[in-house]
Amino acid sequence: MITPTQIPNSLKPDINCLKGRVILVTGANGTLGRVAALVFAAQGATVVLHGRSANKLDTLYDEIETTGGAEPAILALDFLNATEADHKGIADTIYATFKRLDGIFHAAAHLAPLTPLALQDNASWQAHHSVNFMAPIALTRACLPMLKRAPSGAVVFLSETHAVSNQAFWGAFAVTKSALHQTAAIWNEELEHESTLRMRVLIPGPVASRCRSLTHPGELSSALPAAGSLAATFLLLMSADTRLPPATLYGVM
Repeated sequence: MITPTQIPNSLKPDINCLKGRVILVTGANGTLGRVAALVFAAQGATVVLHGRSANKLDTLYDEIETTGGAEPAILALDFLNATEADHKGIADTIYATFKRLDGIFHAAAHLAPLTPLALQDNASWQAHHSVNFMAPIALTRACLPMLKRAPSGAVVFLSETHAVSNQAFWGAFAVTKSALHQTAAIWNEELEHESTLRMRVLIPGPVASRCRSLTHPGELSSALPAAGSLAATFLLLMSADTRLPPATLYGVM
């Protein structure tokens, strides 16, 4: 088992650590994506909210504005059927609007009910592969010119505990998430001498979320840490904080 680097509990992000930055949050209508978008906006970032449906992001948009954050933007795209041109379109729109992108927080995910590998057909594998692996890679690649120009840019991929610890029934979800680990590590090697951009993978551990309720239907959400407990970790990984231990894979486990 690969052991992720732990972020010390004593390490707290600076106030307004994302001031002036533009951050894209995919899956912003999900539990963890929403937490990330709100905390990034609260710490000074202009947040680009991605989701499958623009209408579902309106409430989050209004909440960010109401709490004093910079006016966010909304970009809708269904990763399940997205093409390379669609991902490039997002990058082009961000550039046309802001002329910069300082980071991406990849929270979008596809998770089907847990089943044995023998029952996970090609369509299920394709859906997991498209959303959990190809979309974040393709979108990051499309945005790479902007990210490489950003001072201390960061890309954060959300992973999952079972991507480093094998367990029955997690199949396509665990496999596609684990592929991100190698991809991010390779990308960091390639970027080391040409940019300050860093790729980071986070395993958030058990928290109360919609995905968790799908995989653990009998579990009381009140017995788990709230998703908001990850806010400081999200900020540290997305910021230029030099106190952060140098690593590709981080864990809150």
